[in-house]
Amino acid sequence: MTDTAATPATTPKAKGGFAARLWEYQAERFPVFKHGALIAAFGASAVCLSALLRNAVPSIQSIVVAVVVLFGLFFQLRVADEHKDNEEDTKFRPERPVPRGLVTLSELRWTAFAVGVVQLVLSALLGWMLIGLLLVVWAWMALMTKEFFAPRMLKKSPVLYLVSHMMVMPLIDLYATACDWGTAGDSGHQGFGLTLGGFLLLSLINGTVIELSRKSWAPGMEREGVETYSKLWKPGGAGVAIMVVVLTGLAVSAFVHVRSGAGIWFLFGLLLIAAWAAYSAIDYGGTPTEKTSKRLEMTAGVYVLANYLLLGVLPLLESLWLP
Repeated sequence: MTDTAATPATTPKAKGGFAARLWEYQAERFPVFKHGALIAAFGASAVCLSALLRNAVPSIQSIVVAVVVLFGLFFQLRVADEHKDNEEDTKFRPERPVPRGLVTLSELRWTAFAVGVVQLVLSALLGWMLIGLLLVVWAWMALMTKEFFAPRMLKKSPVLYLVSHMMVMPLIDLYATACDWGTAGDSGHQGFGLTLGGFLLLSLINGTVIELSRKSWAPGMEREGVETYSKLWKPGGAGVAIMVVVLTGLAVSAFVHVRSGAGIWFLFGLLLIAAWAAYSAIDYGGTPTEKTSKRLEMTAGVYVLANYLLLGVLPLLESLWLP
């Protein structure tokens, strides 16, 4: 499926107050409630796992700061993508909010800047070290926006492009976990750093699962100017790639689970959710329809959500209820 490019001159400008337009923008490009659940699980899991490894209970403040700051970071990633992809969006996807004039890049930049001020204030409330980690994440995001000053090289190597951009996930995860250990220390668990490193690696893998799944389409869904992994590797290759990444994630999550001392039922849950995600990937690869493509994307989100809940939040709650 292709669409006809429209020029900015023929695109009608949206009317209304900025708040209303921003709300419409989020519904299309950054759904608050859809993304919010996954981001909340990500942030809470990072803090809870860190506390679990320390045999401690995380503070409510550390969880709130992690979740709010992470939500802001993912919004800023969306804004960065709008800038990075603006030329292609204007040419091939004129129906998107920025090309059609719903919001401007300048408005999004100022909104991201305002969010950044809130992030800095919240980080300072927990500890100045968090500001340093936040700056590291922002620096990597800036490099992503500039395609690491090597756009041609990255375009020639899709895997390198994917990994270089997904590396922001462990950095975000490092910030989130530091909301706990950065203010309380890491004593209480032998090999704390190794286990935490496994969790950071898992965030890279989970981000990759989401990215591959949302860009694996049925043949009839493909569009001119839109790069997808199904177009690059064919649906069968994309399905296999997602399955391999999911199973790799299962191995890493099992490692983190065993070292955290969580109950066996949580490991069983990880096995079930990974098996479902792997099956969805193969089902899509073998039968690449719009239905299996959408189910693949939905399954990937559920897989990642369950992954974080089963590794951090639920085991910590179990340790509190069953000491």
